[in-house]
Amino acid sequence: MNHPEQMYHYHVWASQIIMQRIQELPATVLHQEVNSSFPTLAHALSHMYAVDQMWYLVLTGTSMPEALQICMTRNGETFATIEKYFERNAELSNQYLNWFSQQTDLEQTFLLDNPFAGVRQTSFAEMVLHLVNHGTYHRGNISTMLRQLGHASVMNDYFRFWYENPNTAE
Repeated sequence: MNHPEQMYHYHVWASQIIMQRIQELPATVLHQEVNSSFPTLAHALSHMYAVDQMWYLVLTGTSMPEALQICMTRNGETFATIEKYFERNAELSNQYLNWFSQQTDLEQTFLLDNPFAGVRQTSFAEMVLHLVNHGTYHRGNISTMLRQLGHASVMNDYFRFWYENPNTAE
């Protein structure tokens, strides 16, 4: 397994770990308002899902402006239950894993037209690593939000992933 794909597996695992933590709490916590990066945990999870979906579309050939238009409207839409987040993330993860299985060169570059930053040559590997980094950033937001709501978070660092998934060392 190549490094970007391994990092994607970490991203999926870490998101599942944080959602499992939310699932352990009263169902109302998902939509409880908090004065933080997002108004609720559901909004944070929806943002992560929308961005993951947007990058999937870009990786599979949709222009970034078009992918943004498709996915960012979903940014503020929340699901009623944490189980729905698990379901949607699993569906998207399967799409990514299928995409990875078809790739022969993640260092392949293409022209990315980012409406916020401009045009640049970008590799598939860079985009995957950005996706993982974006998820890590927002899982940190969710951990802070959980603490603000009076609940402990859960460790979801990359090194924990190593020990829970020993075949990642290969």
